[in-house]
Amino acid sequence: MRKLFFCLTAILLVGILAGCAQTPYKPMPNDPYYAPVLPEERAQPIVPTGSLFQDAYADNLFSDIKARRLGDIITVTLQEQTSATKTATTESSKESSAELAAPTMFGRNITVGGNPLSAGVEGTRNFNGEASSDQSNQLTGEITVTVIKVLPNGNLIVRGEKWMRINTGDEYIRLTGMIRPQDITAANQIPSTRVANARIEYSGTGMLAQTQEQGWLTRFFNSPIWPF
Repeated sequence: MRKLFFCLTAILLVGILAGCAQTPYKPMPNDPYYAPVLPEERAQPIVPTGSLFQDAYADNLFSDIKARRLGDIITVTLQEQTSATKTATTESSKESSAELAAPTMFGRNITVGGNPLSAGVEGTRNFNGEASSDQSNQLTGEITVTVIKVLPNGNLIVRGEKWMRINTGDEYIRLTGMIRPQDITAANQIPSTRVANARIEYSGTGMLAQTQEQGWLTRFFNSPIWPF
């Protein structure tokens, strides 16, 4: 009885540890990782020419407002849509048989109680397997991110997040990736399909998100360490 109690206690402790280890990550607003990178302030030199016009403060007539420097802002239009369908069917069949003829002695069949001795084996094996999977996802919207790094080839590393308070919960969108300045439109926008190595995260916190999470005991029974 004592051994059974110790075994149950050990299983319970393992379950608690497994549940704690698989506790989902709780995102929080104002994450420093997604904070915008502010460029360093540089004092603009003032040349004493006696004129109100200064070249350092003037914009080039042929320049544009596209994001291309550290700390610039760009709007990413989310146009994500995926659809996947997979069907697999497997069938196999195998039949085998073997027959042993009745033994003879001196040209006569050996019998037992008047019945000839004979043996036969037959086997049939069939397997049918079928599986199907259908999944589709769609995400639309907009998120404004900032340029956190300018690569030597001119490509831009962007990152940002957007939080929205809805009733008793929060919803957030996070995006990181790399873009080309040539793909930025005149309105300083770019579709998410043009973001390389994109990491898009859309989820939420609060009561609605908590109701979709499994309890620690359920996660333990669904974990690989559960032996049954």
